[in-house]
Amino acid sequence: MKILHSVHPDDFRKYDSSAIREHFLLQNLGQDNQANFVYTHYDRMVTGVIKPGSQALSLSNYGNLRSEYFLERREMGIINVGGEGEITVDGETFSMKKLDCLYLGKGVNQVEFKSKTVQEAAVFFVLSAPAHANFATTLMSSESATKVDLGSAHMANLRTIYKYIHKDGIKSCQLVMGLTILHKGSVWNTMPAHTHDRRMEIYFYFDVADDQRVFHYMGKPAETRHIVIGNHEAVVSPPWSIHAGSGTSNYSFIWGMAGENMEFTDMDVVAIKDLL
Repeated sequence: MKILHSVHPDDFRKYDSSAIREHFLLQNLGQDNQANFVYTHYDRMVTGVIKPGSQALSLSNYGNLRSEYFLERREMGIINVGGEGEITVDGETFSMKKLDCLYLGKGVNQVEFKSKTVQEAAVFFVLSAPAHANFATTLMSSESATKVDLGSAHMANLRTIYKYIHKDGIKSCQLVMGLTILHKGSVWNTMPAHTHDRRMEIYFYFDVADDQRVFHYMGKPAETRHIVIGNHEAVVSPPWSIHAGSGTSNYSFIWGMAGENMEFTDMDVVAIKDLL
């Protein structure tokens, strides 16, 4: 498990493109037949991708967690962005289609990930945060998620937001999780941009064509930078940073947060004219 340390905004101002990518971009997560995780020092969030092939993959424990098993003191949100798969949780099996979400509460011990077919492997994106209470394991299909349409075609930001783990959805200790799908012809996400000092956020981009890219914007509102991102790559957004993007084509991304406040609307909006 890679460890990612936090960055002060004053230090961030001195970073070139390679340093920004090193400290915020999470690459090579979706490797065939592997489970890859990153432990961040932003609200102790762990993120990763599990991509089982011909063999099922079990959720292993990691020494830096200093626990008897992965979810002894943690909760976990999982969204499938690949082919159909199955997750077995302490003996109970849940089938997951693309865009379905599964929440695992504190105290879950044995977790196994499986793809229905090797040709169309499941790709499970995972977020895990410390938990103080037990909430029930809950599966939510994409059809059952709360959906909100935002933006407009003439502003090139028509998008549909799927809310899964949030105050009025799947119950959790501090995880908030969902995804956004950009409609054809739209490329901008999260505009106007915002920050939220009470929680960190991670964006995981998917359905990005091999020959296309997303320009992810971050930094303090008056001094922004960008990271060029490909398919199945994630970027960590500190509380002081905006998080927005524009693509060379439409795309989708998972967003996940942890921190002090679970209110979905808890954000400090930055007017587009004030971005520099």
